[in-house]
Amino acid sequence: MSKNIIITGTSRGIGFELVHLLANQGHNVLALSRNAKPVSNLNFDNISSFAFDLCNEEDYQNVADFVKNEWKHVDILINNAGAILNEPFADTTFKDFEKIYQTNVFGVAELTRVVIPFMKSNGHVVTISSMGGIQGSMKFAGLSAYSSSKGAVITLTELLAEEYKETGPQFNVLALGAVQTEMLAEAFPGYKAPTTAIEMARYIQDFALTGNKYYNGKVLQVSNSTP
Repeated sequence: MSKNIIITGTSRGIGFELVHLLANQGHNVLALSRNAKPVSNLNFDNISSFAFDLCNEEDYQNVADFVKNEWKHVDILINNAGAILNEPFADTTFKDFEKIYQTNVFGVAELTRVVIPFMKSNGHVVTISSMGGIQGSMKFAGLSAYSSSKGAVITLTELLAEEYKETGPQFNVLALGAVQTEMLAEAFPGYKAPTTAIEMARYIQDFALTGNKYYNGKVLQVSNSTP
């Protein structure tokens, strides 16, 4: 049965692949990214997209209006968008931290808050985090803002699962290891990851559709390598 699925960060990498995997399965997908063009120029009747900036409060109303007018409900939300900064801590300013947290934490929280009223009890909110956000995992200099923000959404997910455990939806986090994407290249220039974007997208696709039968409020470490 086809589901209504919202995905953020869809202009490249894992998000771009996810949109097409799920659309090919027959699901209705709302693809959100600051640049809607890469997705909107493809001929799929079941993919909708418009420009959406997690840092722009007005854009959230557009999502609510779309769901109200087109779908009525949302089955799955995949918080995939993320911003990265690789900068020595001494050079990382208040504004730098604010910018990373705006996308990686505040944006995730706000979009989730906007979408939850449209979700049924068996809905699933999947947030994409990073191994860098896992306590005790290997850490890398220069990623203080990024990795700490990824730790924040793990705790946020645990809190939401507790708060909505009687009514649903379910909330889980996937903490990804190294995946060969443009974002990885920004953080670790020259590093070759063993996992491609399409391989990871397939894993997330399956987890988003079925993972909430088995997990709620959990963080799964999806990593076969360091970084």
